Amino acid sequence: MLFPDYRARRLRQNTAFRRMVRETNLSVDDLVLPLFAINGKNIKSPIPSMPGQFHLSVDNLINTVKEVHALGIPAIMLFGLPEKKDPLGTGAYAKDGIVQRAVRTIKNKVPEMTVITDVCLCQYTDHGHCGIVEKGIIENDATLDLLARTAVSHAKAGADMVAPSDMMDGRVGALREALDDNQFENTPIMSYSAKYCSAYYGPFREAAHSAPQFGDRRTYQMDPANSLEAIREVTMDVEEGADIIMVKPALPYLDIISRIRDEIDLPLAAYNVSGEYSMIKAAEKMGWIDGQKVMMETLLSIKRAGADIIMTYFAMDAAKALNKNSGK
Repeated sequence: MLFPDYRARRLRQNTAFRRMVRETNLSVDDLVLPLFAINGKNIKSPIPSMPGQFHLSVDNLINTVKEVHALGIPAIMLFGLPEKKDPLGTGAYAKDGIVQRAVRTIKNKVPEMTVITDVCLCQYTDHGHCGIVEKGIIENDATLDLLARTAVSHAKAGADMVAPSDMMDGRVGALREALDDNQFENTPIMSYSAKYCSAYYGPFREAAHSAPQFGDRRTYQMDPANSLEAIREVTMDVEEGADIIMVKPALPYLDIISRIRDEIDLPLAAYNVSGEYSMIKAAEKMGWIDGQKVMMETLLSIKRAGADIIMTYFAMDAAKALNKNSGK
């Protein structure tokens, strides 16, 4: 029987060979953990649809952030749940809003932790949409000022980076201008540039109490059928001043991550979203999969597709596994 000169299995024979020729390496440095801040004290309330994730009052949030920092995870992404909602989402840009208070406390107690804040209105509006609603229409341009005010309020509180997730046209430019005008020209923007209108967001919407009260978000989030549009969206955000671009969700859009990586040279983030997380957790609970192995394979696939940064609820578990494997 004839064989080709090259035998692929030669370099798969032992651990050392496999390590030496490994093309993609996942690191703790790649991970960002999303966290949910809530008003009150001594609250650590489980999120039913996201096993292992919690609503955290600021005192318990600090305890989690200290653990995140000890694991070597470089950053968190902070979401806030206000006590009250209104049509204009005023809690998003209030000086004493939940995110603003949480950021100030984190930067006081764990100053080394990088804090990225989600900039959107959906958690704060009584209608659950990401922008101002007039006569049933989500108004793009009228929303930009509120998003800019939110970003500036986060920066004033001490946020290291802001991340607009609303998908309004022109919002990156509006945020950049507002930040620069308020002497925050060194505050980077991580833009949710290619954010799809996805069914994978269900558990997050429960966690953030942000489900739309009418209609859906198809008029501003992207159609899952489109890929060329993602390039246009990303290109516009780059031109408006984005420092990091993001694809959300990750797993159903690995092709989009790969394509953007080939065409755009800015740092690229991908959001391993709540539905992706919860499906793995549910299958693990049923005994159908090895949860840790599937977790690591999932994160590696996102990195292999081209992501430099992975937003994931698995961040702490993945960091523990990576640190164990590295002997830390």
